[in-house]
Amino acid sequence: MGPYGAGIHPVPMIETNNTLSNPTGPEWQFLVGEGTYTLKEDLHLATPPPHPSEATVPNPNPLSTLPQPASAGTSVSLIALECRPAPNLFYKGLSSTTLALSGAPSSIQEHPNEGRYSAEGGVASEDGRTGSTSDAAAASASITIGSAPAFGEGNALLTQAPSKDVNKKRKPKNNMTKSNSSFISRVIVNESLSKKLTERPNDGIFAFANINRAFQWLDMSSSTKQDYLTKILFTKAHCLCHDVNVHTKSVSHLDVIMGFSTGEVIWWEPISQRYTRLNKNGAINGTPVAAIRWIPGSENLFLAAHMDGSLVVYDKEKEDAQFNPEEEAVNGMANGASGESLDANNIGTHHNTIRINKSVHSKNQKVNPVAAWKLSNHRINAFSFSPDNRHLAVVSEDGTLRIIDYLKEELLDVFYSYYGGLTCVCWSPDGQYVLTGGQDDLISIWSLSESALVARCQGHQSWVSAVAFDPWRCDERNYRFGSVGEDGRLCLWDFSVGMLHRPKAQSVRHRGSVSSRYTALQRAETATSNSRLRSNSNLDTEDEEMAIAHPVEPRARIPMLPPVLVSIDGRPTCEEIRLGDLAG
Repeated sequence: MGPYGAGIHPVPMIETNNTLSNPTGPEWQFLVGEGTYTLKEDLHLATPPPHPSEATVPNPNPLSTLPQPASAGTSVSLIALECRPAPNLFYKGLSSTTLALSGAPSSIQEHPNEGRYSAEGGVASEDGRTGSTSDAAAASASITIGSAPAFGEGNALLTQAPSKDVNKKRKPKNNMTKSNSSFISRVIVNESLSKKLTERPNDGIFAFANINRAFQWLDMSSSTKQDYLTKILFTKAHCLCHDVNVHTKSVSHLDVIMGFSTGEVIWWEPISQRYTRLNKNGAINGTPVAAIRWIPGSENLFLAAHMDGSLVVYDKEKEDAQFNPEEEAVNGMANGASGESLDANNIGTHHNTIRINKSVHSKNQKVNPVAAWKLSNHRINAFSFSPDNRHLAVVSEDGTLRIIDYLKEELLDVFYSYYGGLTCVCWSPDGQYVLTGGQDDLISIWSLSESALVARCQGHQSWVSAVAFDPWRCDERNYRFGSVGEDGRLCLWDFSVGMLHRPKAQSVRHRGSVSSRYTALQRAETATSNSRLRSNSNLDTEDEEMAIAHPVEPRARIPMLPPVLVSIDGRPTCEEIRLGDLAG
């Protein structure tokens, strides 16, 4: 039998190409309050066939409980080298007055030097140039939102030695096109790459996409945008996620990181076609990388979420070494947890603490990892950095949303889904709200200043795949965001201060206030003291954990918002890039 289980000879690998179409007709349009959105170009990315050495399982049993190899389908990111002016800016720090759960409008204090940008790629114009800032996170790097210190500030061991040429960026060690690594199957570089890079407009958009075991680099400003600039095929590992460093981007340099199903990470510089392989053979963590992001403002550090419930900070230029949790870090866990409370037996149900296996302030910074935190034994599905570069929102398969002050390595809040796991997360441009989508087919809106769920959004009929705010349709009181799901639906949502209020018959609980937390702690202390005696240290720890964890709110207490638009596409939403243009 051949490698695909058919015939006696190996089946030759057939490489398919991307396809670009220009659909027309009313079925490719949808109408919202601001106008009509029209699909101009539909780019379908080819799914690579399995590698000949990769054994396929015919007729897999969908009811099997055996773990399946990690696969994430398609993930796409857009980036422009030239920053264009962003929409009118607004930013409200967490200390400012925000929405009250009673629904009363609140005054907004705008800071003249602070701004808002989306972390997602923006809508492109017909020629693939930036009608808006596609990599808005780059613009946020050029301004200061608040005064967040750099991650690891104060640890002299993380300070980089100054280079002679400030503008010269360090490159990875190995040549991608000449690599003899068994990890990489094939690298296909466009024969006109140098010419294309020279002639392309400065405000054009690059696209990076991982599709199973393939990774593509495309130029969206080209008339032949279906032709990739570079395509990398990996042998057996699937590329599950990637990110581009907007802090170091330039015409001559791009830093791209990729996370794989083997747990390994590749740092790739596409213009020079050089790469470095990190966490080789799972030396630090051998579980798949579910999500990966550069730490905001950092040239070297990035955060990877592994499927064993760990968050690991890597330095792209440090060597790997076999990693064992540091005793000092484990004994000084966040939120005052004891070592026993997060052992292998308890960590699956203990949501209110994080175990610091290595602190960013550790004196051992010669090799990776820079920091390592264990949240639970459940898979981390996604995470997102806040606009003020202080907080991290993490969603997991156990149905939790964790808000972490990653600069202090401290867990602040734990929220729970209505049921099932949470699959995606993002912050509002002003940092006031967090959106989550989940396996309960719902989108939840969480207020960070109130430490509360303020609304649920019902419009999908299957798991929610991604959520994102539209920075061009957000202001001090009104927010627009979009979502896509496994049901093939694209939903647009609007919510405002007036919408987010609890039913009048229900009492209002401001769990974010000191008084409400104090009352909750009093009730917990009284109830516990009546049942059994315990030490004061345990009392303090459990009370603190109760203040962090917020129970699930019943449906009757929380407003349910409908979408303002639902567009249904029968094809999987994760396999194509759609470039839209607003008409009329």
